[in-house]
Amino acid sequence: MAKVDIDLVKMVLTRANLDIRKVSEIIEEIKFESENADDTEKKPVVKKQYVMVVADSEGKLKGQDFMGWVLQIPEDDNPAEAVERVWKGAADFNRSPKGRKIPVKTLGEACEFGSAKIFKERGVWIKTKTPVLVASASNKLPKIQPDDE
Repeated sequence: MAKVDIDLVKMVLTRANLDIRKVSEIIEEIKFESENADDTEKKPVVKKQYVMVVADSEGKLKGQDFMGWVLQIPEDDNPAEAVERVWKGAADFNRSPKGRKIPVKTLGEACEFGSAKIFKERGVWIKTKTPVLVASASNKLPKIQPDDE
């Protein structure tokens, strides 16, 4: 919202041929509200880190196709706590009126149908509501020969 000088407001109100007492009342109200607005400071923006949560339904990740969800948590928090936060958020969602009608039972349902507001209160932001397929790869790049181009 634009900030306007109080003297400018006073000048405009006097040009509008308003009663001087009414102008004084309005200026006092503006001063009071501007002082109260300064007192309410905004919370600083939380820096976040990305976490990939993988659905390991069989307990074996190696050599298998698997899917996962991308989440964000505060930068200083332990990534291992991300899943616990989703479960707690899902429990909160299941206690809500919408959750009582259609409760979520799996991690995927929690990510897809859970409330962003509830997860935000738990300190987790879900970036992909639908699961993303994850491909595994070694961390080394192959040497490319000049004729391979």
